[in-house]
Amino acid sequence: MIEKIIQVFKIKDIRSKIFFILALLVVFRVAASIPVPGIDPARLRSFFEGNQFFGLLNIFSGGALSNMSIVMLGVGPYITALIIMQLFTVIFPKLKELYQGSGEQGRQKFNQYTRLLTVPLALLQGYGLLALLQNQGVVDRLELFDLVTNLIIVTAGTVFLMWLGELITEKQIGNGISILIFAGIIAGIPTTIKQLYVNFDPSLVPTFIVFAIASLFVIAGVVYMNESHRNIPVSYAKRIRGTKMFGGTSTYLPLKVNQAGVIPIIFAISILLFPEMIANVAKLSDVGWLRSASEWFLSVFNQGSGIYSFLYFTFVVLFTYFYTAVTFDPKQISENIQKQGGFVPGIRPGRHTMEFLYKVMNRITFFGAVSLGLIAVLPYIVRYFTGIATLTIGGTALLIAVSVVIDVIKQVQAQMVMHEYEKY
Repeated sequence: MIEKIIQVFKIKDIRSKIFFILALLVVFRVAASIPVPGIDPARLRSFFEGNQFFGLLNIFSGGALSNMSIVMLGVGPYITALIIMQLFTVIFPKLKELYQGSGEQGRQKFNQYTRLLTVPLALLQGYGLLALLQNQGVVDRLELFDLVTNLIIVTAGTVFLMWLGELITEKQIGNGISILIFAGIIAGIPTTIKQLYVNFDPSLVPTFIVFAIASLFVIAGVVYMNESHRNIPVSYAKRIRGTKMFGGTSTYLPLKVNQAGVIPIIFAISILLFPEMIANVAKLSDVGWLRSASEWFLSVFNQGSGIYSFLYFTFVVLFTYFYTAVTFDPKQISENIQKQGGFVPGIRPGRHTMEFLYKVMNRITFFGAVSLGLIAVLPYIVRYFTGIATLTIGGTALLIAVSVVIDVIKQVQAQMVMHEYEKY
């Protein structure tokens, strides 16, 4: 492994890309430490320590929300906009054709629509957060001018992070948005270690051991699931052109068990956070029945409850199927195989190949979706037996971090292979 790392840094192009991404992450962490005006740090710290909902939301802001920084919304509005646009591809066939059938130009236009939708969502989410934190006494009461100014600042912060994420993605060393979330998770590790050291209690050693074992299971499960795939054999008929013969070879089409990666986890949590955020705002209402209803909802729908865990598992499974259906098109793949003179042994080219690929993909996606759902709720199960309140957040963060690291490693390896081919 050390030799591979040394080899990576010997290649100038890859080394430049890695240093460029690291520089952007430094810029992100600097922005995450600049607070918006009117913040009481002591009240803010105590508020986040006692609120699991905002602790989980803080993950998707890359750790910027806990500082109430100018990028406190993080990439959350962009993720929400992406979910909405992906859902629209199912509802509107023209949008699906733009996303899947119009090539790179259509995909860029689709991404532009997602960016435009991010702005109003950031304004809405920023207003909801500021109003909630004002009512909690974390933020001083803001006048209209100050409120509008802060909304513009935090919305611009989201657009800025979205731009940083796209710059990172362009370097082809991983998904930029995921790397920003990963950077926020990693940035919180030193603080967590310090707190464990200061508040160390020998009686909690068995609990920490259980936590470590659960973490290893999550890491092993995510790695195994991301690396698992089903090989579909593909044969190519012999073709004669002039005096040369082409084809006559056999290869395989790898179908990943978890085609969607960590995206279903991010989508599921984003959906689950939305009603909880509304209920937290409604709890501060002067209307009695609305306040009572929101308190009842939060008591039943609290993180770690059976209902929450069941919905979390269900959404992860559903979003795995949904995202796989959006990104994997068996019709296009079967057409490409047929155009190249290939066929799956025992299956007719064309429609029959498409139906075969659709059937196989559905079957293996079932195991991938259920496995991803079980890994997602595993921290809740361990928390039920151990009683560690932060385990839920740590488990979700661990799941995202491992998937991002695997993706980055694969893309770096792909860059190295391309570099070797360029020599010839």
